Amino acid sequence: MGELRGTHVPVLLERCLELLAPALDRDRRTIHVDATLGLAGHAEAVLAAHPETILIGLDRDTEALAHARARLARYADRIHLVHAVYDELPDVLDRLGYPHVDSLLFDLGVSSLQLDAPDRGFAYAQDAPLDMRMDQTRGVTAEEIVNSYSHGELARVLKVYGEERFAGRIASAIVRERERSRITSSAFLAELVRDSIPAAARRTGGHPAKRSFQALRIEVNRELAALETALPAALDALAVGGRLVVLSYHSLEDRITKQAFAGRARSTGPVDLPVELPGTGPTLRLLSRGAELPSEAEVAANPRAASVRLRAAERVDPERAGGPKATGRADRERPRRRVKALHIPGATAPGRSDVDREKGPSGPGDADGTAVEGEGS
Repeated sequence: MGELRGTHVPVLLERCLELLAPALDRDRRTIHVDATLGLAGHAEAVLAAHPETILIGLDRDTEALAHARARLARYADRIHLVHAVYDELPDVLDRLGYPHVDSLLFDLGVSSLQLDAPDRGFAYAQDAPLDMRMDQTRGVTAEEIVNSYSHGELARVLKVYGEERFAGRIASAIVRERERSRITSSAFLAELVRDSIPAAARRTGGHPAKRSFQALRIEVNRELAALETALPAALDALAVGGRLVVLSYHSLEDRITKQAFAGRARSTGPVDLPVELPGTGPTLRLLSRGAELPSEAEVAANPRAASVRLRAAERVDPERAGGPKATGRADRERPRRRVKALHIPGATAPGRSDVDREKGPSGPGDADGTAVEGEGS
């Protein structure tokens, strides 16, 4: 396994523990799932705070799993660490014999280990093979995508997943260059993207290649498709009173999370009735009003928390007796700043992407070309 590569500070750790505690503090053994185990910072804190809790930790990165196993060795009698993507959660729970769980945590995006390891190809200012796979045992690499996708496919990936205004120009430059020789270097690709963007647009918003690298990473790892499958499955797996916390790092992830929560936080009964019919009530109670943002102190202590958005919900029983209809208001457990509106691709103000707004004018980590995201993989 070798020495740990990279730095690791769990994002919004205290807030996550606060939200998960009511689901785990019960008069019985409880089950917590860390769907994006990463380097196990959140998982270790949960195990330390709840001595009766069993952890199920999932990660697609075998190197991260090895480090997590070493870190959690003293809890070996109550952990199950599994090499899997989070959309495989139902199969994992079935194999382990757990029909329901008490809490789940998703810390999305790329992990500290992956960010800080130059040879993984995630950083745009360090020369490395164009890999970007979180699971290096399977799947296509960024090099394969860059050298095989058509112009239209490349432009779609860059525009949709990176919200890149100059997606067409970048795709054209990639196609021209690969006709001369295969593109294999992350630093070369970053320079190619930079040269494709007008000089005026390069003056603000951090490194010009960050949106393109984000887009390629999402495409390589099928992150959004996996999340769209995983969140409903996670909500189905929650026992009544169980809680789910999601940390996302750009608007695409947050939009999927918001929609998954909203659909279950509403009544399915007739809208004109003053009372809730049994079985038609919401199955989720939102624990935050909108998305919570980190405090200034959190960002100062951990710059990788700068773009995080937290959403949390609790499973409730829809079969309760009829009563007044739910108002839909969230039971917010602590005052927080909120996201006022979600960004819609194509509606960005000129010269700025949603990623720019999340990370500020230059964004933490831009100086060395490292994307800024959370622990999860």
